Amino acid sequence: MVQVLVFAMGVAICLLAADSVIRTLIVPRGITSHWSSGVAAVVLGGFRGVARRTRSYESRDRVLAPAAPVFIIVLLFSWLILFLIGYALILMVTGSLEFDDAWHEAGSSLLTLGFAWSGRAQLTTVDFLAAATGPILIGLMISYLPSLYAAYNRRERMVTVMHARASEPNWGPEVLARQAMLGTVEQLPAFWGDWEMWAADVSESHSSYPILIALRSTKPRRNWAVALLAAMDAAALQLAVAPSLPRGSARMMLRQGMTCMSDVAEMVGFDSDVDPVLAEDHPETVTLTRAEFDAAVTRLIESGFPCERTGDEAWLVFRRWRSFYEADAYYLCRRIDAVPAPWSGPRTPPLPVERPTSLIHRTVD
Repeated sequence: MVQVLVFAMGVAICLLAADSVIRTLIVPRGITSHWSSGVAAVVLGGFRGVARRTRSYESRDRVLAPAAPVFIIVLLFSWLILFLIGYALILMVTGSLEFDDAWHEAGSSLLTLGFAWSGRAQLTTVDFLAAATGPILIGLMISYLPSLYAAYNRRERMVTVMHARASEPNWGPEVLARQAMLGTVEQLPAFWGDWEMWAADVSESHSSYPILIALRSTKPRRNWAVALLAAMDAAALQLAVAPSLPRGSARMMLRQGMTCMSDVAEMVGFDSDVDPVLAEDHPETVTLTRAEFDAAVTRLIESGFPCERTGDEAWLVFRRWRSFYEADAYYLCRRIDAVPAPWSGPRTPPLPVERPTSLIHRTVD
């Protein structure tokens, strides 16, 4: 009876590890295993706990920068240990071994295709399974990392481009103000199109590989969630204050951005049930104040952006759009400890808002 329980425990542990590997590395969708989620909670939660004891955002960002890579390494070793324990328990029963001998043989087979214990004359099926598991697991991880960092590089390319468009940290009104001051307002439809495709890519990649959410940018004041929020705020502002400008691409970018924000926020635990297409009775409530909005419109007017509507009418249009994505964006920025940019919500614990450097003078031809 005891041997049956030991064998069943070993099989269960191997199946637990295999399930986690398949869900994390192979299945191309946002399916997470309890084991991977638990390791993430311990590793990322530990880094987050230390980071939130710091007093400045720069210090917090430095602590959090290695969190995702460390999680990947710890997860790989945790899988190897699970398989090692599982195969050792199975070998105890099938090979009539003591646990120490079974542990040595399982480890030798899993990692080196060797045969550690000289007291046995033959390899068993379990030895061969263990010998195949190790290289397969490491091979899957090796193939996983290029896909992960390819998606990361695609994401960061557009975030880096946003630096010239809106300074850092990114802020929606500064996007439009800079287009006016640089004389590139006519390029906004192409800009919205690029960000629509970017949001679709991020929605798919970050749902398939959730660890991307925790991978931080190379610069402390640069963050992908803040960049997306700035692009969406800029599109909503254009629709609110300049209705004569081309609107279709701005609308499509906003809708794809909402989908991206909702999908990624859901991956980190936020339940958003807002559908911007169907929610006709959605309450148009935002935490952004009217005074903040009016200050942004003033910035646009000073920059020369063609503001056709101001005041109440513009505020109503902007508030309507922002009400669909503000909650998702604020939760996501707080959860990943994004740079505390204007209009990006509070952090935990609170941090002072970091303002972008405004472009004051027009460029000289």
